[in-house]
Amino acid sequence: MAQEFDVLVVGGGPAGYVAAIRAAQLGLKSACCESAPYADPKGEPRLGGTCLNVGCVPSKALLHSSELFDSANHSFIMHGIKAEGVAIDVPTMIRRKDNIVTQLVTGIKGLFKKYKVSFLPGHGSFVADVNGAWKMKVGEEEVIAKHVIIATGSKARHLPGIPVDNKLIVDNEGALQIDAVPKRLGVIGAGVIGLEMGSVWKRLGSEVTVLEAVPDFLAAADAAVAKEAWKVFTNKQGLNIHLGVQIKSVSTSADGVLVKYENDAGEQELACDKLVVAVGRVPNTDGLNAAAVGLQIDERGRIVVDEHCSANLRNVWGVGDVVRGPMLAHKGMEEGVMVAEIIAGQKGHVNYDAIPWVIYTHPEIAWVGKTEQELKAAGIPYKDGKVPFLANGRALGQGDTTGFVKVIAHAETDQILGAHIIGTNASELIAEAVVAMEFGASAEDIARSCHAHPTLSELMHEAALAVDKRSLHF
Repeated sequence: MAQEFDVLVVGGGPAGYVAAIRAAQLGLKSACCESAPYADPKGEPRLGGTCLNVGCVPSKALLHSSELFDSANHSFIMHGIKAEGVAIDVPTMIRRKDNIVTQLVTGIKGLFKKYKVSFLPGHGSFVADVNGAWKMKVGEEEVIAKHVIIATGSKARHLPGIPVDNKLIVDNEGALQIDAVPKRLGVIGAGVIGLEMGSVWKRLGSEVTVLEAVPDFLAAADAAVAKEAWKVFTNKQGLNIHLGVQIKSVSTSADGVLVKYENDAGEQELACDKLVVAVGRVPNTDGLNAAAVGLQIDERGRIVVDEHCSANLRNVWGVGDVVRGPMLAHKGMEEGVMVAEIIAGQKGHVNYDAIPWVIYTHPEIAWVGKTEQELKAAGIPYKDGKVPFLANGRALGQGDTTGFVKVIAHAETDQILGAHIIGTNASELIAEAVVAMEFGASAEDIARSCHAHPTLSELMHEAALAVDKRSLHF
């Protein structure tokens, strides 16, 4: 007899495993299925999805390792620390990254056991609507679920005519497994993945060239942040970034990879030892058998859902990268919680206007809410305050003063509309602005809140004061 569940989550990434855990916490009989083994040594399905296995977590481990190497070679001396003969052991760095992944994946299994979530190894797909519930195939077995949450995530987007073999030409997953520092690294795409991976190998000694199709650098970020980032990445760090690029051809040989492209300067060539294709990701709906049950999928391959992540079929939901909105792990987690709570009869909610974005380069880039250019285009009156890291005592003490914090508020109500940071620990600092926006706070609310001294968080305080031109330290 088929197992029966209140909730079956298809996909074990951040959106999926969080949804399964929250459903179980609320007293629902919950299960989660996953089929991707990633780099499991036994070839068994692994929880954690792209984020834990081949995305967010491993990339941050490599970024941190490369930052330490770079600091030892260039920054320690300012602190009076002399480091000579510093070398990088790439295989050890990769092993450390892999060990972190294994630890976290094992941790999810432990959480499933703690909350009595059933882990079902195998690919999940629809079979039929049966008496008000859904018959689902998981691997070779069939189960019955009252509710199905689709959390199948996304996969690397590849470009036509560019054969990704994850040896010479790699996608974001292959970029995490490069086992030696390439002398010349090419990157197609100047988005989050491209800049992060380019930064890792540049710090470790590669000559890095980034090719971007869009004519504007970091167009999604606030223009002031993008301008500062361009200056830092190109002038200070030496990344070769070319914008407005049209790729003509990519070929491989014993000498490496040759990219022929065209931009405003005419026809160009890039010869490199490795090429990273980092042009975003696409929703993964492969093998769901969606058409057979009438599940609606849009022209971009995303499951169509409403503001509460409900699909067009009764008791079917979609969360994370497989639905509309930014492909961010934390956005998917919040959606997973919301759906579980709605199924349990609560009033789940996600504020899509208060979802933070982070690029984990050095300096880090983070923002939440509207950019200045978006507010101008919409005709919304605003005021802003901007304070540089150079004015902060903690940043000076750390010897890391690049960048600024910018707070934007409504000109009439003072409600915070956005916050934009480029600088050290931006990923942590942005959380204060997220909380403020979630609860409709004003710039004055932050300005009147006492911040510990000396801390980097004082930059948010100063920027909020600067909104009304009363910054005390700048």
